[in-house]
Amino acid sequence: MIVRLATEHPRWGYQRIRGELLRLGCRVSGSSIARVLRANGLQPAPRRAATSTTWRSFLRHQAAGILACDFLTVDTVFLRRLYVLCFIQLHNRRVQLAGVTAHPTGAWVAQQARNQAVALAEEATVVRFLIHDRDSKFTRAFNDIWRAVGAQVILTPIQAPNANAVAERWVGTVRQECLDHLLIAGRRQLLRVLQLYVEHDNRHRPHRGRGLSAPAPSERCEPAHPSAAARQLHRRDVLGGLIHEYERAAWQPTDF
Repeated sequence: MIVRLATEHPRWGYQRIRGELLRLGCRVSGSSIARVLRANGLQPAPRRAATSTTWRSFLRHQAAGILACDFLTVDTVFLRRLYVLCFIQLHNRRVQLAGVTAHPTGAWVAQQARNQAVALAEEATVVRFLIHDRDSKFTRAFNDIWRAVGAQVILTPIQAPNANAVAERWVGTVRQECLDHLLIAGRRQLLRVLQLYVEHDNRHRPHRGRGLSAPAPSERCEPAHPSAAARQLHRRDVLGGLIHEYERAAWQPTDF
């Protein structure tokens, strides 16, 4: 199973593979996965640089009330630039896609803020801090909407992406795992692709910041005999096979 996951996902390191195995009910240590990868000539992916200790400490203690947002830009095959606004809750890493537009006017960005604030209020989610960079698309009206619900707006320093590390990391991840491997023709296609990826990211993909659990995970399977688990492993393709999701079939007595 380790070799299969690593072969089908060349960008996955041993921690990412371990998270997938845990979700499938197989408990394997990271060092064991690393040894299996080396034995089969498969090297683990490099780790990303960590953020500063002080900022990480702040995020860890205040994460339950922090919302981060950022813009993602995507160029279509017709050389048209599209702008994607996304929000991410730091305590559970849950991503919410606000909208996609070719013209991110101040009125459009403010409306997305209103929509997001209403959605979070319906979920009884309290936002104490909102983090975003100094992009001019984040207007005063955008900030005032969040201040009106009691949130403090934190602007990151100039050219300091680590100050909004969680949102920047997600933008990099969606590029590496999804957008860099697709040709986007227009807004409608991009919106559909991102909706599918966000659904995968929120419900299936393991996150290190959550102990290798998904933001809104399905129930993990109970540990199984390794040989039986390999036979029970089912794969579901997402985005035409660009992303694979794995589930275990129901237990059968003949598997042992």
